[in-house]
Amino acid sequence: MKFSERWLKHWVSVAVDTAELCEQLTNAGLEVDGVESAHPGFSGVVVAQVDRAEPHPHADALSLCHLDTGAAPAAVVCGAPNVRVGMKAALATAGARLADGTRVDRVERRGVVSEGMLLSETELGLGADAAGILELPASLTVGQDLGAALSLDDVCIDLDLTPNRGDCLSLRGLAREVGLLNDLPVSPPNCQPVPATAAATFPIAIENYAGCPRYLGRVIEGIDAGARTPLWMRERLRRCGLRSLDPVVDVTNYVLLELGQPMHAFDLDRLSAGIVVRNARRGETIALLDGREVAADENTLLITDGGGPVAIAGVMGGERSGVSPTTRNVFLECAFFSPLGVAATARRFGLHTDAANRYERGVDFSLQAAAVERATGLLLEIVGGRAGPVGEAANEAQLPSRETVSLRRSRLRRLVGETVPDAQVQRIFERLDLNPESVDDGSERVWRVTPPSHRFDLEREEDLVEEVLRIHGYNAVASRVPAAPLALGQPRGDRLPTARLADLLVDLGYSEAVTYSFIDPKLADILDPQRDPLRVVNPISSQHAAMRTKVMPGLVTPLRANLARQASRLRLFEIGQCFRPQDGGLNQVRLCGGILFGAREPESWAQATSELDFFDAKGDVERLLALAGHRGEFAPARDPVLHPGLSATVSLAGEAIGWLGRLHPEVEAALDLPAGVFAFELDADAMSLVGSRRRAAVSRFPSVRRDLALVVDEAVGAASVEAVARRRVGDLLAEFLVFDVYSGSGIDAGSKSIAIGMTLQHPSRTLADAEVSAAMAEVVAAIGEELGGRLR
Repeated sequence: MKFSERWLKHWVSVAVDTAELCEQLTNAGLEVDGVESAHPGFSGVVVAQVDRAEPHPHADALSLCHLDTGAAPAAVVCGAPNVRVGMKAALATAGARLADGTRVDRVERRGVVSEGMLLSETELGLGADAAGILELPASLTVGQDLGAALSLDDVCIDLDLTPNRGDCLSLRGLAREVGLLNDLPVSPPNCQPVPATAAATFPIAIENYAGCPRYLGRVIEGIDAGARTPLWMRERLRRCGLRSLDPVVDVTNYVLLELGQPMHAFDLDRLSAGIVVRNARRGETIALLDGREVAADENTLLITDGGGPVAIAGVMGGERSGVSPTTRNVFLECAFFSPLGVAATARRFGLHTDAANRYERGVDFSLQAAAVERATGLLLEIVGGRAGPVGEAANEAQLPSRETVSLRRSRLRRLVGETVPDAQVQRIFERLDLNPESVDDGSERVWRVTPPSHRFDLEREEDLVEEVLRIHGYNAVASRVPAAPLALGQPRGDRLPTARLADLLVDLGYSEAVTYSFIDPKLADILDPQRDPLRVVNPISSQHAAMRTKVMPGLVTPLRANLARQASRLRLFEIGQCFRPQDGGLNQVRLCGGILFGAREPESWAQATSELDFFDAKGDVERLLALAGHRGEFAPARDPVLHPGLSATVSLAGEAIGWLGRLHPEVEAALDLPAGVFAFELDADAMSLVGSRRRAAVSRFPSVRRDLALVVDEAVGAASVEAVARRRVGDLLAEFLVFDVYSGSGIDAGSKSIAIGMTLQHPSRTLADAEVSAAMAEVVAAIGEELGGRLR
């Protein structure tokens, strides 16, 4: 909402300067978004009167005007068609500068010296009319500086209003607020009834009272189509950000800004039968004033006549019945439309007009009669004509109801943090036109108020607290440190904090990502096809319409964004809540996920570049598990999202806690990812539980290493071999490692060779060769029995 400070001060005589006024408005919840001067920036321009105009001696299209400037007479060559003797105009004297920075000097035009320049609206920066010079009001003083004469020492203030304060989308509403803040009376404009001087009427009927509870109309006959909107009105419109079009439209826009009531004027001679407010019928279309043609559906409320739709109710008028320079008879419309209906229609067709902006926030439903009278008076003053009686169709039962809202003194004190005097609360409610009723039962004072017709945002007790506080002043409330003692949390020795997991991943070269819990359902279908995610009832966008069941969809999005920006090596992780529908409820699990792509190490002169593989991801998972003292168990995964030969499930004590591996090539293609993207996802709560740890002194006795080459079936994993060895050797096995895997020539088909190294050590004595040999023999025998393996 943009408005003129000088216009506002016609409503309420506030003595504060612009800076203080802006501070008052912002502190009252009406945030000031910007302030700019109303002066276009010209200089050296004065009010002059044309005393004599004669043809230019050497040019038929030019005139030589002799001007009274209040000082020395001036002769100016002018080509404007509307120049005439007696008119007052804007004269740029020699040395003046126009709004666009152009300098005006004495020049010779066709052999005659011109001592300045008569200016148009466009050259002054006051409008878009460049067809002729600007005609100034006859009341202005000759020789006066034009900026002072037109009161251009004004500022335009732009407010960024919240959607609940639709009552402040007008000078009337703003004046009400400023008067309340400064304890000053408000002087509204004259909205007295204009008596009918003609009998002409136009029938009105409403079929959908829920969408339009009240509709008023008035015929004005015989207007002067050649009349021009007065400069004072054009200036007020300009300073509020609206362009002057023609007198009839300007008056409806003026009333919109002044009172906050949208209005529309139809060319009566282009209407037929009568006005009917109804929902659209199947297949109806309407050509709008902006040139668009839209197909209305059956939920669209229309203003129609005998020939079909003439306007979309509360949004925009139709081209067929719009006023034009030839209009002689006008039908003036003023109505109250349902806020929800207008909001839905405006969004459906993408028509965000000034009228829709006000209707969808709630227009004062008692204002329509006064607005019709105000617009009628202005029109008769500007374009003349004869006004007929006001016609009305209404259903009072469909108008918004005003429910009583109560405020308890104890609740006010609790939310504000201090006591606001009862007398001040009472006065604030009275100045807000809330008609307060105060009741005191001895233990509690309660105010019961009835919101006025222009306040749609006062519905509950907290709304009244906000009203009291913003008028009382947020700055008037003393600042105190909140008293909120909190018990210290007890550290848990059985669980690692999440920060430890995150720190380790950062040490391993990962970057932490924080993504939305809301994801695109398409990503959910690709990355977790076995689960149906919980859908969001009212999503902020189609890309955030489901709750995530994995963290992986969130990590894929930044991965793709970075790859699109030529990143070649990426490691990302996230630890967060995921939401899985289960048994008619919702199971929330905390997962730790990571995604890897690119080279194993950063590019360097010291080593060759190699791409990461499955074992890089597995190594990172093993380090995470080891942080809490766990040894993970890995088995081939059967997950359609993962590569069948490069993936594994991760288990602790026989219970699966996650997975790791490369994404399936089809998944990589569906996500538009390059080949070779690895990922893992683990239950963060399970892996952060601290496992059992053994503490023992370092043995002073030598260790013995023995290497074995075993032939086993291809399906046998190294973890199975290690498990057998540890069961047989027990605590003597200090270290186990796999240092070679081979298959091919010399090895049976379907088998592989695994070379293992076992380091044995006793804590209190030196092991004998016989003991070591016996242990090795027992391991080989156990592998043969349990895994079907043999020595190579």
